Formats: sequence, C-alpha cells, structure tokens
Amino acid sequence: MDHPERPDRVEAVRERLTTAGVLGESVAARDATDEEILLVHTPAYLELLERETAGLSGVRELSTGDALVDASSLRAARRAAGGALTAVRAALDGSQAVFALVRPPGHHAEPGRGMGFCLLNNAAIAARASGRRVLVADFDYHHGNGTEAVAGEGLSYLSTHAAPAYPGTGAHSYRLGGDVVLNVPLPASGVSTEAFVAIWQFLLPAVARAVEPGLIVVSAGFDYVAGDPVGDLGVGVEAAAPIAASVRGVAETYCGGAAVYVLEGGYRLDAIAQSIASIAAAHDARSGPASAADPAAVPARLRESVQAFLELS
Repeated sequence: MDHPERPDRVEAVRERLTTAGVLGESVAARDATDEEILLVHTPAYLELLERETAGLSGVRELSTGDALVDASSLRAARRAAGGALTAVRAALDGSQAVFALVRPPGHHAEPGRGMGFCLLNNAAIAARASGRRVLVADFDYHHGNGTEAVAGEGLSYLSTHAAPAYPGTGAHSYRLGGDVVLNVPLPASGVSTEAFVAIWQFLLPAVARAVEPGLIVVSAGFDYVAGDPVGDLGVGVEAAAPIAASVRGVAETYCGGAAVYVLEGGYRLDAIAQSIASIAAAHDARSGPASAADPAAVPARLRESVQAFLELS
C-alpha cells in the first residue's frame, strides 16, 4: 500500500544513515508494557486497540480517527513506544543525546483516541516513564494535540506548527501550575529558514528557564522541510543543525546532557536522513555550536508575547 507512513520509511532512513557512516552505537528497542502505556492512555483505549487489530484481515480505519491499522499495527506501536522508552533510559544513563528512529509516530495520539497516523503517544509515554520534569519540544509541521492533552504534572509542552493545518488545534498557550503549554502557530504558507531557526533558538532556552526540566524530549517531525509531501513550511534541511545545538545547550544546562529525539512526521526520506545526521553532529562533543540566527528574525510581537506569558506568576 502506497501510504506515506509505511514500514519501509524507517528502514530506508536507517540504510541511508548506515551508508553515510552516521550511525554509532545502537540499542535494540523493546515493547512498551501495558503499565507504561497506561501512564498516558486509558484502559478503554488500549482495549479498543487490541480489539480492533486482533486477527484483522487487511486494512481498516481505526474507529477513533484517521489512522489505518492492520493486524500488526498494535505490535508496531508497542515497539515504537518501547523504542522511545529505551532511548530515554540510554540518554539518562549516559548523559547523552539519543535518537529513537521509530514508527508509527505518536504526537497526535490522545489518551483515549488514535488519529493522524498515530496510535500510541511515544514521546509522552517516554516522558511520563522517566520520572523527571520533562519539556517536550515539538517542531513537527503539525500540532501535537495528543501531547498537549497530557501536559501538566511535570510535563511541559512547546510547539511550533502550521496554522491553519491538521489537526486544527494549538491556538492557545496556558500554564498548568509550574508547567507550561506554549503554542506558536506559524503561517501554513511558510516561513524562512532563518526565521524558523531564530524562533527555536529564542523559544527553547526561554521555556527551559521557566520550567527547569530534568529531561528534554524532542518530537522530531521533519515534515516542516521544503518539499515534504504531507507538510512543507518551506524551511531548508539545514535548520536541523542549529536547532539541535539549542537542544544540546538546554540539555547541558538543565538535564546533565540528556536529550531524547523521537521521530514523528517527515516523508522526504533524504530530508529525514540529512536532518538526523546534522543532529548527531550538533550533539557530538567534538563539534562546536552552530551559528546563531539573527534574533531580529523573530517577530517582535512573538518575542514580546512569549516573554509576557513566561513572566506570569
């Protein structure tokens, strides 16, 4: 079936990274347990997934939303969530950055609802299981409505996303005690690469100062890259390096160096592979920080509104 979120998407990216000599040490993923999944999802939803995929012949749409499933879908989703969990443990144990090259993606999956290619919320499950205060940073083209739905109780959420665009959420920002949800809608018509980078170089440290996370989890969706068939903000593939340098800075300041990237969207295979290679280089201790974008590229209105929001008691 010619679907953009198909199994060979991850295999093709892995092969490209291997050929390029980017892959270093790898850790095998495991399946997420029911107990871990239920840190984010409801028992009724997990039962629904089991019921609607068990013994399924062919492909059908999940009853909760626009996600196609077959008999292997829950098994794949368990392994994707388990891959994110494995990445968190490796990042914390090694005080390092780890990339979870997993599928299906997860940031649209709400506690009781799968949608948008997503069945289980990999990033949120990993964040909850870490036992740390976590900042989830999401630069996917689409808003991570599922991750926002579980924010609070030690999980803060920061997102840039195209608007108006699927799933039509992410218009508002708010506080949840000591946690924050900060949504930054961007024009679906696109933004310049410099503006996209500058926004992230401004936002990420500012939010980290406000929430002081013990772990940063990045919902790494590369469908913002120009030419992506599902997204496309017109941003160059070169944006990944300076954004990763900002992630590295936050991780070193607040998280002992631990950062976890979890693959979300992105359907240009070359762009995914190039972006992951750039992220690996940015976190390599031998490489210097990427050059900063011009702060003037951040719209003054955005800068002022974010600073006012974060200063609220």
